[in-house]
Amino acid sequence: MMRVITGSAKGIRLQTPEGETTRPTSERAKEALFSMIQFEVEGRRVLDLFAGSGQLGIEALSRSAQSAAFADASKAAVEAIRANLQKTKLQERAFVYAGDALAFLRQNAARKFDLVFLDPPYALGLVPKALALLCKQNMLLPGALLLCETGAPEDVFGGEDGLAAAFAVRTVKKHGVAHLTLLEYREEGEK
Repeated sequence: MMRVITGSAKGIRLQTPEGETTRPTSERAKEALFSMIQFEVEGRRVLDLFAGSGQLGIEALSRSAQSAAFADASKAAVEAIRANLQKTKLQERAFVYAGDALAFLRQNAARKFDLVFLDPPYALGLVPKALALLCKQNMLLPGALLLCETGAPEDVFGGEDGLAAAFAVRTVKKHGVAHLTLLEYREEGEK
């Protein structure tokens, strides 16, 4: 069982969806991920895409993020997210989308984010697709930070040079089989 590391919901244990379809970010990887952005969470508008239990977005809310949207296609994951938000008393600043993560991006172009967590199943090549849609739909605020968890660093952009030009790679760290890549969205004119 995962727990909230710090902030208003510190120490609260989070439920994870039953079954094999969700692979929660390990405690060590989550700590490493948040150490990369520890002073850059407060006031951010968060998107936890492929959210699973919602633990990354909930951690951000606990650390004073302004709001968080969660998207996951799994019914069990959505139920876990809603239960975890209620347990942490953070549901007032959250929106939960039950459905395909890429469909969420196509249908919610009016939403803007400046902190995005991308942690899809590794083998499906979903990170570059999500990054491309976030850019195409103009959903990223200037200077947005994106934390991508992939099986290999090259999986972040999937060989798409045009996509890579839209982001500056700030940090890459390896934790077990996971590679954590911190990107910063480049404003027009910086590309």
